[in-house]
Amino acid sequence: MTHPCPSWFQDAKFGLFFHWGPYCVPAYLNEWYSRNMYATHTKQHRYHVEHFGPLSQFGYKDFIPLFTGEAFDPDAWADLALLAGARYAGPVSEHADNYSLWDSRVNPINSVRTGPHRDVVGECFRALRARGVRTLATFHHQWLWGWFMSTDPDADVYDPANEIYYGPSLPLETNRYAPYRLPDAAFCTAWRDKVLEVVDGYAPDAVYFDSRANIIPSSFKEEVIRHYYERVPSGILTYKQADFPEDAGVLDLECGRFANSAGNPWQTDDRLEDQVTWCITQNPTYKSARRVLQQLADIVSKNGNLLLNVGPRADGSIHPDAVRELTHIGDWLRQWGEAIYDTRPYSCFGEGPTKILESDFNQKKINEQLQTGIAKEDAISALTNQDVRYTYKAPYLYAIVMGWPPEGRIRLQAPLKEGLPIQEIALVKDGVPLPYTQYPEYLEIALPDSLSDTLDPIAVKIREMYAG
Repeated sequence: MTHPCPSWFQDAKFGLFFHWGPYCVPAYLNEWYSRNMYATHTKQHRYHVEHFGPLSQFGYKDFIPLFTGEAFDPDAWADLALLAGARYAGPVSEHADNYSLWDSRVNPINSVRTGPHRDVVGECFRALRARGVRTLATFHHQWLWGWFMSTDPDADVYDPANEIYYGPSLPLETNRYAPYRLPDAAFCTAWRDKVLEVVDGYAPDAVYFDSRANIIPSSFKEEVIRHYYERVPSGILTYKQADFPEDAGVLDLECGRFANSAGNPWQTDDRLEDQVTWCITQNPTYKSARRVLQQLADIVSKNGNLLLNVGPRADGSIHPDAVRELTHIGDWLRQWGEAIYDTRPYSCFGEGPTKILESDFNQKKINEQLQTGIAKEDAISALTNQDVRYTYKAPYLYAIVMGWPPEGRIRLQAPLKEGLPIQEIALVKDGVPLPYTQYPEYLEIALPDSLSDTLDPIAVKIREMYAG
């Protein structure tokens, strides 16, 4: 089923989502704790035994009563999304751990019947919609197939009484990315029904699927695609690798980039967390707003969106350091966002000395994470104050330089090469006209000295001569 990318998604550019679940209680290393605590060779397993006891006595299910979310405030989450400048947002609907964050009849292990006793998805969606922010539901539950299978034969996952939490016992090899034994009809039916329940009950504007949906038969995915777009005609589905048909939605490159502008809209999902984790951990650190803004400009210039994660604490509060960086991002977007929102790629995505190579968290990297319990990602080159990214929205070409340039002067080659007739150049944040000189080799724009202390990107807009 062919579904064009809706204009609202292409206009939005920036989204925010929240990894939150029982794995936030131990808050150790990463959100794969629920799997890796059962793999006896991992750091997570050793930590678990030391702090909580053997797997036969304290399993992942025993974190659920401790996941109380006493500080969970959907209005605070929605306010933060709005403050950060996100145009779409939402909580992870279900991770790989069989814990649904909505009022589910399909899965009794959910946040209404247990833990916080709150409909996290429903409450967040209401709060976001009240603020004009589009809603996002994310699904990772194809990973549940084999997720909890343990190298410890005494682990609680093998007790038939616990199937409601972990699913039936399976061969250990089913916890691989591409197992020999693929999901049976019962698993695939539950996989489908969870998605349809959220679609019917909450009508998310965007639906995100994590990797490994390749193990779900096409017939189940086709039913999800068809039902979702019938229920939400203006919606959009995002997927990874080749897990869904190319024309069914938007490709997502996890923690990745394209080297050049892509012909179709796409998305990168990445983390504010500076450690290799998608959830809160002990002693968390966060990327700087400047780093995220440079990433956002690079992605948008290449026809993409950035979906940024932040992980709340187990009690539902968000670390103040994360709030600080997200507030900084939002402050920048309120001043300079004209060069980001509602734009489309220019014929040239950018220029400058730094080369960004194409990257994705692909099957090879996933398999490494499955073996070690820790993800390894490509190092992406940092952009410099001599790197520029272009976006376009008639009648303006926007040039975003990644910091205060040498001598306060931006030198651009692409507008001259493209033969762009220039009427005026102005600063995006306040519309103040800027002096410029056209040389044979480049266009030079002088920035005001008042910006000389900034470390963040700076955007100018170039008005075409014959624009109305």
